[in-house]
Amino acid sequence: MTTVPENVTWPALIDRAKSMFPELFSKDGQLNNLVAGAWLTGRLELECISPVDGTRLLTLAALDRAQAEQAVVSASNEHASWSKLPLAERAARVQACLDELTALRPVLIACLTWEIGKTQSQAANDVDRMLDGVRWYLSQAESMLEARVALGLISNVASWNYPFSVLFHAMLVQALAGNSVIAKTPTKGGGLALALASALARRCGLPLSLVNGAGGTLGEVLVAHPMVQAVAFVGGRNSGRRVEELLRPSSKRYMLEMEGVNAYGVWDFSDWTTLREQLKKGFDFAKQRCTAYVRFVVQRRLLPDFLSTYLPIVSSIRVGNPLFTYGNNSNAPDIGPLIGREKAEELRAWMDEAVRFGAFPLFAGKLDDSLFVPEQDRSAYFAPSLLLNVPRSASLYYREPFGPLDSIVVVDTREELVAEINASGGALVASIASDDIHFARGVAAELRAFKVGINRIRSRGDRDEHFGGIGKSWRGCFVGGEHLVNAVTNGPEGAALYGNFEAAPQLAG
Repeated sequence: MTTVPENVTWPALIDRAKSMFPELFSKDGQLNNLVAGAWLTGRLELECISPVDGTRLLTLAALDRAQAEQAVVSASNEHASWSKLPLAERAARVQACLDELTALRPVLIACLTWEIGKTQSQAANDVDRMLDGVRWYLSQAESMLEARVALGLISNVASWNYPFSVLFHAMLVQALAGNSVIAKTPTKGGGLALALASALARRCGLPLSLVNGAGGTLGEVLVAHPMVQAVAFVGGRNSGRRVEELLRPSSKRYMLEMEGVNAYGVWDFSDWTTLREQLKKGFDFAKQRCTAYVRFVVQRRLLPDFLSTYLPIVSSIRVGNPLFTYGNNSNAPDIGPLIGREKAEELRAWMDEAVRFGAFPLFAGKLDDSLFVPEQDRSAYFAPSLLLNVPRSASLYYREPFGPLDSIVVVDTREELVAEINASGGALVASIASDDIHFARGVAAELRAFKVGINRIRSRGDRDEHFGGIGKSWRGCFVGGEHLVNAVTNGPEGAALYGNFEAAPQLAG
């Protein structure tokens, strides 16, 4: 039988956390809030359930509105003294934090598996991208921050899927730039891993606060409070629209990353070996990524070749308990669960609706009993599936599934190809595969995506590769490299910031 090493069981991780940072937990065992260096309990509660097997992991001590407002004030008050420190001192403290995080890396990785269902390699990638990315910013900080002044308190409200390479990475860079920082623990998971990382950051003298609470209560305060000088948001369009509404009366800086259906077009193409490798990589973390390709727009005559390439890949994806990727287990899955039972049920409902409205099911994966603990809860698991020609009346046509539910659209003309790739009104990435590079470049110029790959997939990127979105997929300043630093600092008077703004561009000073 496949077994899980004792050191990565959840009780072992909790014991390790309590021995290192007993202040993280209240006397009732709830996970506390970190506010300007103090660990505080909250008046509300939020339960955290593991998507791996339905285990109850934690109760978050959540803040009510009054507590949230006080937390913002306390975090904002840290900015004055922190911003006066020389850059060399700030950088030394960030480097010390990275050293501590590197030592704690195995614990953080195991926590991410329990809390959000990442396999060991996927969790390691999340942590390592954060470590490597912030090290790069440290090497560039002197030139990037020359003649720039920190804004004040930066607020972060991010989704659960990449708590380190997206959220904690941004928090450390924001602090390096001279700002105090507050972030909301993602409601869906990552609470213990982020609390441990934040506790280490505080021991190294960084002005980071991490607070728990429901989005409707806490999120509104973290966006609209007048002491918040900038907002970084990562999430779905519905939540993003609410954030936009809250920001509208103010002039504060913002970076709002929202969903879009990322599509891959295939036209007059023959290099199926290369595409096969890209399709396999695309299933990483069960496509729970903002840059996952979930719609394939295929020239009609190429459909047989595309299916011959795609179907062996999708049928080879092993879905199972991600804890089986630890130790010397030979029976390890490629991907684990979705973030929760509700998400898996939503994808099943979308698939059923699309088929009922006329889509043709080309593949529906099955779960393998050998990849699970006997009788474990599997409600959050969804095996990869594929639909052909989802009708416009179906939810899946315009919505990002955020899971391994792919669709193929067959087209006959160049105009159809462009229109179907652009169906969601803006995306973060898109790609076009074609042997005719001139044709591919012409199509790429018409696509409503921030990054467009020609015969390759695109990713979020980090370090000096900037990132943003087109249309409804993004609002505000773009990030990555100097753009992330510029978004949270002021520079020369009247300099415009690089981004996607509904009205006039924001200014850097």
